[in-house]
Amino acid sequence: MLYQLLEPLSDLWFPFNVFRYITFRTACAAITALALTMLLAPGVVARLRRNQIGQRIRGDGPPAHSTKEGTPTMGGLLIVAAVVISTIVWMDPSNRFVWVALGGTVGFAALGFIDDYLGVVHPRRRGFSVRSKFIGEILIGLLVGGALLAMSFNGLFDTRLAFPFFKELSPHLGWWYLPFAVLVLVATSNAVNLTDGLDGLATGSMLVASATYLVFAYLAGHVQIAEYLNILYVREVGEVTVFCGALVGACLGFLWYNCFPAEVFMGDTGSLALGGAIGTVALLIKQELALLLVGGLFVIEALSVIVQVGSFRLTGKRPLRMAPLHHHFEMSGWSEPKVIVRFWILAILFAMMSLATLKLR
Repeated sequence: MLYQLLEPLSDLWFPFNVFRYITFRTACAAITALALTMLLAPGVVARLRRNQIGQRIRGDGPPAHSTKEGTPTMGGLLIVAAVVISTIVWMDPSNRFVWVALGGTVGFAALGFIDDYLGVVHPRRRGFSVRSKFIGEILIGLLVGGALLAMSFNGLFDTRLAFPFFKELSPHLGWWYLPFAVLVLVATSNAVNLTDGLDGLATGSMLVASATYLVFAYLAGHVQIAEYLNILYVREVGEVTVFCGALVGACLGFLWYNCFPAEVFMGDTGSLALGGAIGTVALLIKQELALLLVGGLFVIEALSVIVQVGSFRLTGKRPLRMAPLHHHFEMSGWSEPKVIVRFWILAILFAMMSLATLKLR
């Protein structure tokens, strides 16, 4: 909105010219999202506590987590609201890519909100069944993938798939892009959801991943830099940088209240929304496979659950003390803050490696 109001004034007074720059508006979006989260959080947390919307701790989890019973949950509403508002304020409203990113985020947030709400109202059900949640994620993935496929038919999007480390390997997926998009979104949303098990773990990790994709989005939307780095250039996708900036700011603000010991949990409302957001950004900027490295921590967490369940079903043995992986280290004697910080370090290392791939092509 502000972009539409202030950018035309640059012809009258040159300082308004800064609103034409994506980098400036990205910084503004991050600051706005941070400020909104910080200002709204105390009131939202108090309201959640007053309405007794608290986290219910499973009996089969780590014993130390019993003290977290009743901590306000569904705080992901704060993150989503901050991201949506700050993005709309600072984006170019004519850009379709940002609207797709916002749509994907809100869709997954709505699914997570319903799941959280059902868990509070009907605690014995604990929200959606695994099958129902999976179907919901697929439907949202189909909507996002369908929107991108429709844009490709109009020449506004490219269904090529870029492979890191291979300059010439970028096959066109065509109609196959739709199931591929669904796979990316379902996998990413669930991976972030599984990581959200310790105070601030998923929030801090998403902060790192969002900052990394902020860089990727800017580069993919800049024709000269994209050509120099030999990455796929996507016309007008640079505006997604503003959305990524809002994600960074919202995660940073929420982390103030979500760090150990957490005053509020994001719940599925936040974890599914953040996973859907980063997955959608990866699709938009043609860095889908890089997501395996950018979100390496999320991949490890998801794989730990797959290995644990698969091993138990096949052999009757569990290779980990508890899954996901962060609980394994808790049960091995690590304190919760130590697990969180060390996993954050891993997330940063994965981000640094993913940025290094820009020159290894």
